[in-house]
Amino acid sequence: MNDRDFSRVLYTDDSFGQLVLFFNMLNGDNIESDAQKLAGRLLDIAQKYGFDYNAWQGAIALLIITADNPFTRMCERQSVKDCTAVYFARRDADALFRLFNFDFLEFDRKLGWDCFERLENFKGGYAALPSLMQVSERLCDFVPRLQSCKTSDEFFDCICAFYRDYGVGDVGLNRSFHFSSVNGKIELQPIVSQRQVRLDDLIGYDSQKKLLLDNTEAFVHGRPSNNVLLYGDSGTGKSTSIKAIANAFYRDGLRMVEIYKHQIELFPALMSALEEMNYRFIIYLDDLSFEENETEYKYLKAVIEGGLRALPENVAVYATSNRRHLVRETWQDRGELSERADVHSNDTMEEKLSLASRFGLTIYYPKPSRAEYMSIVSALAKKNGIDIPAEQLENGARQWEMHHGGISGRTAAQYVSDLLGK
Repeated sequence: MNDRDFSRVLYTDDSFGQLVLFFNMLNGDNIESDAQKLAGRLLDIAQKYGFDYNAWQGAIALLIITADNPFTRMCERQSVKDCTAVYFARRDADALFRLFNFDFLEFDRKLGWDCFERLENFKGGYAALPSLMQVSERLCDFVPRLQSCKTSDEFFDCICAFYRDYGVGDVGLNRSFHFSSVNGKIELQPIVSQRQVRLDDLIGYDSQKKLLLDNTEAFVHGRPSNNVLLYGDSGTGKSTSIKAIANAFYRDGLRMVEIYKHQIELFPALMSALEEMNYRFIIYLDDLSFEENETEYKYLKAVIEGGLRALPENVAVYATSNRRHLVRETWQDRGELSERADVHSNDTMEEKLSLASRFGLTIYYPKPSRAEYMSIVSALAKKNGIDIPAEQLENGARQWEMHHGGISGRTAAQYVSDLLGK
């Protein structure tokens, strides 16, 4: 088998070409050296992704699920039909099927070692790197499916089904993203180090979480839903709630793209890029607020609702803020008699308040009472296996909040983290 066996319609990744190159080198004059290079490459991949199965097959599966090109994106959006691209992709799948099931043991026999036998029965005994955990989970599910395929046609159908069910490339494998504009093209960068929070991690605020959960579930399943503003005191769990929602609906095709205030002018380009993808996206604006001399809020107001172009059907905007009305308002805005007041100061005030009204659902996260704060501390301590007398726990929590920003869920979590560290 050589590189000409591949049409490169289905796979264009350089690392795949490198594996094929190593594979072909095994038939050359430097078989021992080349076998060591291939074994080293497989060992490196298997360790990073926490394989607990055939390392060679895992490496092929990894290249399959990370392929992002026009054909794989076609599979993601619709059922595969006969066309020229499918002809070449089937040719690629046939070559991959033969590679996937290749028996390396003959090389062990030639070299008098057991290297490939060990790699075919790879036992990791440890998890993948945290940043690669999501990819590792997909591989654990996908490799057995490929192993069960008896023909190259089954192999091809299995690959297409994976793209349809789980998506392709970085967007299919990751939950959350930053974005940038490179030469006028929107590029999504995965946030691989995000903490995998769940709604249960946020103690209390049950009614708030239910409102958010119900609205997001409606959005994910294509039912009418609203843009959402979470507002209230700092440290009450607004950002945690949104991150947990993105994790909860990940398997349903929900993805989150974080946007910063200085990127608001790129909103239309971002919407155009997301509209073409077979996912549901939450555009996430954290700690959103504007000073009176900042005018970006007018632009955001038009983008969310009121401009000629509506948000795509697969995009919703979720924002958090410590301010209910988002734009800083002064007493001068309300003063009809001030020397510097507008002639129509009520109109000025209404304009500043109108951004918040663009969010159909507003959810208030109040600062917890002292009793609620102690309940949060107690629940977090129990969840983390901290077993100290209740009086000692409460006294420590009281002293901690006095020196660390006052009562809040964040303060409670920081106190429990301090206890765990000790």
